[in-house]
Amino acid sequence: MAEQSPRLEAVQGLAKRAGMEVVRKALQLFYVLRRPETPAWAKRTVIGALAYLVLPIDAIPDLLPLVGFTDDLAVITAALSTVAFYVNDDVRASANAKVEAWFGKGSDPAA
Repeated sequence: MAEQSPRLEAVQGLAKRAGMEVVRKALQLFYVLRRPETPAWAKRTVIGALAYLVLPIDAIPDLLPLVGFTDDLAVITAALSTVAFYVNDDVRASANAKVEAWFGKGSDPAA
């Protein structure tokens, strides 16, 4: 089996980190959605952003390498900015724990 180039490994690592960041932010939105204190307008914002993430129709197709999820990340980030008041420590901790469970140890954003 051929050895991968360091450049390819770096790109793959970047893609994994970017993917984890999209997942982490989406999970934060999910946990904001589940909070009873979150008002209806914020829940609608979250639902719209999460729907954009999972629906197959995108501004930039997700199948394009490296750039396919940039529009998804932009929508998720905009939604998080809009509902930032409702993203508390519990929401962040729940999202980080789920990312670690899915991606393994070392998935902590502070690492």
